[in-house]
Amino acid sequence: MAAVRYSALEYFPENILIDILSYLNVRELVRNSRVCRRWKQLVKDQRLWRAVDLSTWRGLTSRVLWVLLRQYLGHGLRCLRLRGLLLSARRGAFLTESWLQTLCSKCPRLHRLCLQHTDLRRLRSCSLLPPSLQVLELCSCEVPAGFFAQDPEMDGKAGIETLIVENVPSFSDQHLLSLCSWRGLRRLELRDLIRVSAGGLGNCAQTLGRLTQLELETWSRTQMVALGLGRGWPGLERLGLGGNEVSPGLLSVSRLQDLRWLRLRKCRLNQKMVLRCCRSLTQLRELEFSEVEFVEDEDEVRADETERQQSDEDDPVPSLRRSLRSMLPECSVCFSRCTLTIN
Repeated sequence: MAAVRYSALEYFPENILIDILSYLNVRELVRNSRVCRRWKQLVKDQRLWRAVDLSTWRGLTSRVLWVLLRQYLGHGLRCLRLRGLLLSARRGAFLTESWLQTLCSKCPRLHRLCLQHTDLRRLRSCSLLPPSLQVLELCSCEVPAGFFAQDPEMDGKAGIETLIVENVPSFSDQHLLSLCSWRGLRRLELRDLIRVSAGGLGNCAQTLGRLTQLELETWSRTQMVALGLGRGWPGLERLGLGGNEVSPGLLSVSRLQDLRWLRLRKCRLNQKMVLRCCRSLTQLRELEFSEVEFVEDEDEVRADETERQQSDEDDPVPSLRRSLRSMLPECSVCFSRCTLTIN
């Protein structure tokens, strides 16, 4: 009888094994590195450590971070996501200056860092972060007063192009003013912040002239902060507004003469306010409505009823699209998951 040959993983080519291991999370990779010497070498391959997500690892400590950094993380790391101990009963130190200095030397290609629920008040400045960073995202973190201030010897943070700050209670007008020294900053997203005022945003309009994209979303007082745009913002090409009510802020948007892309998200609007805002935006090329609730009078809704039934597009207010096409013929208008409420 012919011998039966079994196909074992040890006979698989290295590239195929690495592709299989790429479907595992970090904890599973570390466990598989203990199988044998060959698997230990395979797990250390930098192709498996380009995008590392540690935000779902429960019980992650600074000791585990040191082990990962010394044994696995290296020149292949591009994106790193971490979850701190702000919501943990253990709390204590998490990111230290020595760990960040080692991260800078071992991972010179890291370009995106996302921190969640992390206490950064033990760090004197963001200058300790890797200089290769292009995207920095802070979600539900705590930052000290001078965290974004730059060391004069560094001549500004030239590397970071995108800064996303979400639900950071201590972020204030002073932090926003500190960003004026960031020479490379092009995109700024501010979400769920309570200590930023319209005056603070307006004071940065001239000093943050290199900024090309700004997003203000899901604030209870978004309409008040958006009024800071009324002073004009030279060079601002992309703007996103979202929240419970952004209608007052739309009056300020009409002052942005260089605006080419506008997105309105999760808010309540009426077509008269939108038309009044867009009338002076002659450079506008893209206009997006995402999850917007349009509030219209019954007479206007009755006039659009027939046209809305005949249209195949996701268009709750056909007259608005028609008016925008005649007002801005070179601008594309997009509606996504929008609804209509009769007043």
